[in-house]
Amino acid sequence: MIQITADSTCDLGASIGERGIGIMPLSVILGTDSFLDGVNITPQDIFSYVETTKQLPKTAAPSTGDYEEFFAKYVDEGKTVVHVNISSKSSAACSYARKAAEKFGGKVFVVDSRALSSGQGLLVMKICDFKESGMSAEEIVREAEKLIPKINTSFVPDRLDYLYKGGRCSRMAMYGANILKIHPLIEMEDGQLVAEKKYRGSMQKCISAYIADLAEKYPAYDRTRCFITHSSADAELVECARRKVKEYFTFDTVLETVAGSVITGHCGRNTLGVLFIAQ
Repeated sequence: MIQITADSTCDLGASIGERGIGIMPLSVILGTDSFLDGVNITPQDIFSYVETTKQLPKTAAPSTGDYEEFFAKYVDEGKTVVHVNISSKSSAACSYARKAAEKFGGKVFVVDSRALSSGQGLLVMKICDFKESGMSAEEIVREAEKLIPKINTSFVPDRLDYLYKGGRCSRMAMYGANILKIHPLIEMEDGQLVAEKKYRGSMQKCISAYIADLAEKYPAYDRTRCFITHSSADAELVECARRKVKEYFTFDTVLETVAGSVITGHCGRNTLGVLFIAQ
């Protein structure tokens, strides 16, 4: 029997329970207090903390021992584990998970998604599909590795305050962007986030242009599913994204998920991304 697991940064929402996915939470640290992502902290806690302290929360990966304990409960039940980590270039979690896997004599397979949020989640969902089709753990990992370079992980932030506080942009860039209503496209390339083109205007205008650009860049794509993932974005913005996705794409399923506390702590409120697997 195969058990699919993932780091909490996969931002899969209701799909976690529906697909029976085991979740290893990363830690979110607010001052001297530590919380578990998706367990005892919410994105609203992040917003309140940043507003009050003017500082970003810190995050921490589970230790090798944490992963050993997490994997052991499944292996002890006679299961083989396929675990999907947040990108190794974004967190030490993958290296700790791989170290822990060595203890289980081939019963635990660790996959570096080279993605985050529902980009990581897309790989988890495809792995669940592979499992349901009857693939072995080795076959699942082999097919998953082929998909990793094809995952579109991208998003557009509303404001750059959180990116500035996290050292990902300059103070000048933050002020200029906020005053001129500039919203950069942030994409995952080879496992790390990079800023690409810039959009200007209202968030609805920018999201519309972003989705049109995605359609042009990825004319061929896996139609199985798409995620609209956001950090507690305005309902009107999410609905705008839904309309544009329906206009430009023909996905079988469009899933909406809200980013967890780890991802929210890096991008801030009202960030939105449309994520899917290209062909």
